[in-house]
Amino acid sequence: MSDITDLSALDLMSAVRSKGVSCVQVMESYLERISILNPGLNALVSLREHDELIAEARKADRTASWADAPGPLHGLPIAIKDIAETKSIRTTFGSPIYADYLPENDDIFVERIKRSGAIIIGKTNIPEFAMGSHTFNPIFGVTRNAYDRTKTAGGSSGGAAVSLAARLQVLADGSDHGGSLRNPAAFNNVFALRPSIGRVPAKDVDPFNPSMTVTGPMARSVEDLALLLSVMAGYDSRAPLSIEHDPLQFAGSLDRDFDGIKIAWLGDLGGHLPIDREVLRLCENSLQVFRNLGCTVEAAFPSFEYEDLWQDWLSIRSWGLTNWLKPHYHDDARRELLKPEAIWEIERGMSMTADKLQKAHAGRGYWYRTLQIFMEVYDYVLLPSAQIFPFASEIRWPSEINGISMDSYHRWMEVVVPITMSGCPALNVPVGFSNTGLPMGMQIVGRNHQELGCLQLAAAYDSETRWVQRFPPPAAG
Repeated sequence: MSDITDLSALDLMSAVRSKGVSCVQVMESYLERISILNPGLNALVSLREHDELIAEARKADRTASWADAPGPLHGLPIAIKDIAETKSIRTTFGSPIYADYLPENDDIFVERIKRSGAIIIGKTNIPEFAMGSHTFNPIFGVTRNAYDRTKTAGGSSGGAAVSLAARLQVLADGSDHGGSLRNPAAFNNVFALRPSIGRVPAKDVDPFNPSMTVTGPMARSVEDLALLLSVMAGYDSRAPLSIEHDPLQFAGSLDRDFDGIKIAWLGDLGGHLPIDREVLRLCENSLQVFRNLGCTVEAAFPSFEYEDLWQDWLSIRSWGLTNWLKPHYHDDARRELLKPEAIWEIERGMSMTADKLQKAHAGRGYWYRTLQIFMEVYDYVLLPSAQIFPFASEIRWPSEINGISMDSYHRWMEVVVPITMSGCPALNVPVGFSNTGLPMGMQIVGRNHQELGCLQLAAAYDSETRWVQRFPPPAAG
């Protein structure tokens, strides 16, 4: 297996532009590694034909020079999460209902990745309809954790995180509603950014009422994360509430002085969240890194009724999923193909009253204003990216944490919900490994629209820790 697959995206692009390596060499190196490692990991699915991909790489080589102004991802092999539509490439949403679906168009961010010069090689595996932080589905099966193949990859961007950690691709996209970017990144020792709503435009059914689900970048370095965000972000008229800031702001230097910056460590929200004690220990040990950067770090959290916030999120989530999946529920043949968790969400959504939904949206607004006031004092907040370490892949979801029962398939990921409900950007950074060698991560949360600040702080943190570079998974060795 070639050292090409160990290079960062920025270094790889520099080598391609200087003719140090060819796009064909890059493609061949990745396809060789995929052929060896992917059968055991099951991270990439719906892969395109080898000869077809080599032909595209050969075409890319004919334009890979500065004179031809190649795009920022020119010739890089990238697989797209299987929840996003990719023109003429199988897109299943992890459901047998869509087992043979070939979209006629690309999603907006996929268009941009293609326009940047990347070569789409296939898809990354997900849970059915991207529901749940454990990647398995009846079409492709279970995706295995890069550090322990008996454990879950997390989800729903599990295939993306594992493919990055195992060096099957250099960049990846993911989406996030209930931690689907942050959780698998934490479980596989990579970086992921949940951006503010509108930073990466999406074609929502109602463009003036965007979903809390957002698309964002994943990578093995913060600089690569920023590079992909610079490609994915930017205004699009099909998403009228998308952010108009120039996305090239993310492509520049991430250097910044953090002396005097104030950070709040939210921990377990004053005992509200059951969190594995070793998870808390790793995160709390990492706080010293931020202090070494000149930051002031204090244990603090906003005073709020967090159980009410969870219930409001459940209402909004079930309502949104119901609007999408209800036609399948009402068709007897297709209903039999839905997993129990999907049926649970749909039935909750169909029983939702207008008053309850309005209350949930009002509660979300009250939480945003509460966090906004809190973050007038603190520049950033930190909290774990997950409440437990990667669990056995054969179970559907954890039933308890610290002896406390989980009452839904996603309750064990409640730690991500306050940030989802706020709309603020959150960036997972690695914090180390359990005593049994399983990865964990922590969320760096910035003020609304402050993705650049999150990237800058994460880059400074990574320069002091280098978890990804120092501890590749066995599959990447």
